[in-house]
Amino acid sequence: MTAPSPPPRRLRQRAAAAVAAWLALGAVPTVAACDGAIGWRGATLRLENDLFAGTDRNYTNGVALARVSHDIDDGGRPCLPRPARTFANFIAALDPGFWHGEPGTTRNLVVRAGQAMYTPADHQRRDLIVDDRPYAGLLYAGLTWNRRSQPAGSDWERLDSREANFGVIGPWSLARESQQLVHRLRGIERFRGWSHQLHSEPAVQLAMERRYRRLAEGAIQPGWASDVIVGHALRLGNIETAASATIEWRAGRNLPNDFGSYPIRPGAENRPPSVTAALRTSEPRSAQAPRPGTHAFASVEAKAVAWDFSLDGNLWRNSHHVTRRPLLMQAAVGISSQWLVAGHGMRLAVMRVWRTREFRGQHGNHAFGSIALSLEY
Repeated sequence: MTAPSPPPRRLRQRAAAAVAAWLALGAVPTVAACDGAIGWRGATLRLENDLFAGTDRNYTNGVALARVSHDIDDGGRPCLPRPARTFANFIAALDPGFWHGEPGTTRNLVVRAGQAMYTPADHQRRDLIVDDRPYAGLLYAGLTWNRRSQPAGSDWERLDSREANFGVIGPWSLARESQQLVHRLRGIERFRGWSHQLHSEPAVQLAMERRYRRLAEGAIQPGWASDVIVGHALRLGNIETAASATIEWRAGRNLPNDFGSYPIRPGAENRPPSVTAALRTSEPRSAQAPRPGTHAFASVEAKAVAWDFSLDGNLWRNSHHVTRRPLLMQAAVGISSQWLVAGHGMRLAVMRVWRTREFRGQHGNHAFGSIALSLEY
């Protein structure tokens, strides 16, 4: 039997504490020597749901809110909030080279919080559906350090990301409550088998990723252009343990000088360097300043998976699970558009994502829609 859900008051207290901790990471210490050492340049809200693809099963919903800092040099690290500073020191111990790079290297910090939920296909059954994926939820918060650099003598640049995510799996993730609230507001019949969801359990994941692209100056590539972005990643933990490789093609007008668009995943939220992004308010207008633009993109990802909590179940307790397929492919196509509103940068990316079967017995491939709205302060 699954553990009973905590009382509503305790759930609200935990959720409030998690939000307060996430917001506290954005606070700059009030030490005089640290004034101006760090600031937050923007935020991104991402929403994913398979209702956009006409289904309601498997990976059925995901939401994430991220804050992105201005570029931070090594001298600004002592002024960071303790969690960000601790993670920076952890990276320095495991990967000292991350804090060293060629002239012109930039780094920034991303703070993220989100929720994901997974359900079987039959929403009416109250019994345990042994041949379909478990009911599962994840509530998490994470920190990411991004480093953007150009190897000496090359005409390309790379983005290295190091991310740590911490959260909870099971009833404490509030996935059941979130889905039932949305279904009630939209008049959709609720899922009846949440009593069989995974047990509550701490969740952790460390991720590292490297992406490559052709070198470009400024916040955009002026005029009509196309480019290709490639990357590879490794993720470790009881959320997911996997290795992947990706390739993305983009084409359009005024391509942003970043490393592409993507669904919710570790190692995300990259933007043009702060110095060029800030030129959007310069007078006269700089040739390197951000400009409105639109482009189409398509990506393919190949992934080898050694653990996925939504399929393998709980790590520390016996639970419902299915036989995971070790290899899968994911493809996405979409449109991204950026524009300027009252001196602020805004961007909207919409995509459709297709994923091959993730476990034995799964009925067909899976698809979902993803929307990301970004704001530059």
